[in-house]
Amino acid sequence: MPALSEDILALLPPETIQQHRIVPLAVRGAVLQVGVDAPPRPTLLRDLAFLTGKTIEPVDMDPAEIDALLGDELLSVTGASAGMPGTAVQPARPALSKRPMAPGGVVPQGPVVQQIDGLIERAVEQQASDIHFEPYEAAFRVRYRLDGVLHAVAELSLLQRDAVTSRLKIMADLDIAEKRRPQDGRIRYRHGDRTIDLRVSTLPTDFGEKVVLRLLDKSHLRLDLDRLGFDAPDLKVFRRAIHQPYGIILVSGPTGSGKTTTLYAALNELNTDAVNITTIEDPIEYNLPGINQTHVRADIGLTFAHALRSFLRQDPNIIMVGEIRDRETAEIAIRASLTGHLVLSTIHTNDAPSTVTRLIEMGVEPFLVASSLRLAVAQRLVRRICPDCKEADEPDAVLREAFQRDGIAVVYRGRGCPACHGTGYRGRTALFEVMPIREATEERITQRATGYELRRLAQHEGMRTLREVAVERMGTGITTPEEILRETSI
Repeated sequence: MPALSEDILALLPPETIQQHRIVPLAVRGAVLQVGVDAPPRPTLLRDLAFLTGKTIEPVDMDPAEIDALLGDELLSVTGASAGMPGTAVQPARPALSKRPMAPGGVVPQGPVVQQIDGLIERAVEQQASDIHFEPYEAAFRVRYRLDGVLHAVAELSLLQRDAVTSRLKIMADLDIAEKRRPQDGRIRYRHGDRTIDLRVSTLPTDFGEKVVLRLLDKSHLRLDLDRLGFDAPDLKVFRRAIHQPYGIILVSGPTGSGKTTTLYAALNELNTDAVNITTIEDPIEYNLPGINQTHVRADIGLTFAHALRSFLRQDPNIIMVGEIRDRETAEIAIRASLTGHLVLSTIHTNDAPSTVTRLIEMGVEPFLVASSLRLAVAQRLVRRICPDCKEADEPDAVLREAFQRDGIAVVYRGRGCPACHGTGYRGRTALFEVMPIREATEERITQRATGYELRRLAQHEGMRTLREVAVERMGTGITTPEEILRETSI
């Protein structure tokens, strides 16, 4: 039986050795000899070559000899065991291992697979929503988006840029040779006893490809309307609207403001055996049991508008459209709502009244908007003050000026602690501006009222603006004045 060298064994992660029953035996220049008891798949040889930077030469070995090497002798040399947490769910590919971060946030040097795994593992533990791998002329930066704000967490070597990018592409089944065009893919990642979906997007830049991973963790998905952040009166209005048999309900806000989560929560409440719910999304963020979800495929002509036409032949009760982007989609959605269907969708506007003017600007006739639209909702996400380090503070002159109409005497902030990773914030809460379309509003829409006029009318009828809701949350110590200024306008 050959003797195992610790230096050679270190070329591959122990769990990869165990999973694929391969043993690094010897290095001959640029060639790594590995013992195998069956012909290895070409994809495995490709991944091993990528991990080690060497040409892989399989050497046939007796299965009993492999078993012995993978047993006590291998453990005595490496101190490792199989089945480590944080394993990528990808058959016939090297498993990801758990690798701790070095002090100061710099990833320790070592196999690229372990560095990537360490970054993903840490992002999952900190509940990051995105990981950004960003190449620059003199740096290769990694940032996490925590509670909606980006934080630099690591600085990788420029020499690892191409290896890291290639490894992420392999994991997401993307073309590693295509570096001129953006690509999109998906990784399924196992963390403990749960599986997390990672959406992968690559983008060519001057200094290499930037890669962004969007972490979609179902365990943190809140599909309960009572837990989203609606104030009681607004939640009552929202619930009344989604339980109507027909009409269109639109949720607006910038990217990352939680619009899709709000719609998913509404669908979750409406989802029963008695109704047929169909969605068209770009992309599908979470799979919802009992709901028929379709993914936009622009390359084959499956657009929002095309899918909507097909949906109407599928006997739906409720339709969700991921986003209304153009006149065609808007008109089909409105016609569906006028023919006995409840339609839920999102639209990009700054506030609830602007939803109306945006539809009219797209070319939809005002009388169609007035007769179909039942509710317009605008929303934002603001960070919550960490409860473990929250403290009262006196507002300075700048804040007193910014909030002079609100008469604030005290504000709250988080000073930073281990629980919030020194940020002073932990988690987020939603702010909602809810505008029901009543008779007076319908009349003003048909008269092509401006967004300002619709806002004044809605406020007269009881609508609270995003700013008013945010100031109330600030007064009760839920968020900070800086968050309000960042997410809402005066």
